[in-house]
Parts: sequence; C-alpha cells; structure tokens
Amino acid sequence: MALRFAEAGSNLELVDINIDGLNAVKEELARFNVEVNVHRVDLTRKDEIDALWDRLRGREPDILVNNAGVYPFKSLMEVDEQFLEKVMWINLKSVFWMCRYMIERRIDRGGVIINVGSIEALLPFEKELAHYTLTKAGVIALTRAIAKEYGEKGFRANVIIPGGIMTPGIERTATELTRKGVNTQEIFQRFMARIPLCRLGDPDEVARMALVLASDLASYVQGALIPVDGGFLST
Repeated sequence: MALRFAEAGSNLELVDINIDGLNAVKEELARFNVEVNVHRVDLTRKDEIDALWDRLRGREPDILVNNAGVYPFKSLMEVDEQFLEKVMWINLKSVFWMCRYMIERRIDRGGVIINVGSIEALLPFEKELAHYTLTKAGVIALTRAIAKEYGEKGFRANVIIPGGIMTPGIERTATELTRKGVNTQEIFQRFMARIPLCRLGDPDEVARMALVLASDLASYVQGALIPVDGGFLST
C-alpha cells in the first residue's frame, strides 16, 4: 500500500510497531518524490495512539488506511482475557481510535477512511478464529456507522474485505500451525476449492483497491464492503 500510494504522489505517515521494517520501507520509497515519515506505535496502547496524533497535529492526513492486524489461531476454550484484549486492541480498538482522531481533526474538511476487514467476518471458514472473526466484524460495523453519521461532513468510509492473500504473516502462521501438527495442506486445499480464480491473491491486489477507494474514482462509494478475495464469498 505504501508503494502504491507513494507512486501516486501521496506523502506518507507510516505507522507500525516494527521500526526496522518501517525504515526499510522508507528506504524503498526513496525513489518517489514524496515525504515519508515513520512512527513506531504499539497499537495496544491508547497513550501511544494519542501521542501519534499529537505529533501529527497541524498536518493530519486526509486519507487514513487502517491495515494493522493479527491473525493468531487459538481455540475458543483456550482464549484468556489477556489474549483477547491484545487481539481486540490491534484489530478493532486501535481502528476505532484512529478513526475518531481522523474525524475530530478533520471535522470541517472531511477525508477518506479505508479499513481492512476479512472474509472471516462474513463467512467464518476456519476453526479457532472466533476472536479474529469478532474483531473484523466490528471493523465492518464501525466503518458503516461512520459512513452513515459523517458522510454529510465530507468523510467517505469503506471496508476492503481481503481473503486468501499470501502475506508474510500468513506464511508465518502456516509454519507455526504445521509445527503444532496441524494439517495445513488440507486446510489449503479446502480453501482453494472455494476460490473461482483458482489462486491466492497478491498484497498488491489489495493495495490497488485501497488506492482506488482513496481516489475520486470512488467518489460515490460509501459504507461499502469491497471483497478482494478471488470470488471466495461468491461460492
């Protein structure tokens, strides 16, 4: 997403807990004539989110993309309060506060909000993801509420619904599950059987949709759920 937005001429405020990763992305973006600032933020901490927006005061972005998320497998019976709270903060509560600050700071100017949901929120497919499904369903509900309430203030808010995107995080999860004795090959085969395009997606295919939603090409798209899933939800 950072690459696509930079290519389109956007200045960027990049946020992640991994500062080394942020700096690597910043170096990669050096070939584009845009300003890139990086911010190490632990999205499980409200005070760090507050501090981020304090640093952004006076130069608040007009486009907000909430793309942080974790995808840990754990049985419903094994989820404890600490685990659930961490997943809730990263996947949902941080999205709430980032959106709130965006709207508060730009209430007279409007802006674009793009949140990232998941096919799991609409069609739970795999076991041991009830906590994840809960948070992504919350992201959808939050986005649609914002679209309804703040559209008249000039805010457009939509949700991308990715599915089957081959990211480094998914690769790490598959490796971890295999180590635990889970038959990941069987899961993969069942998942692929539902995808009409017969392949996994590339992160850039999600990034391109984010760019469209951020642009005037999507000027009349509001409160929408946009699947980028190879057709998974259609079958």
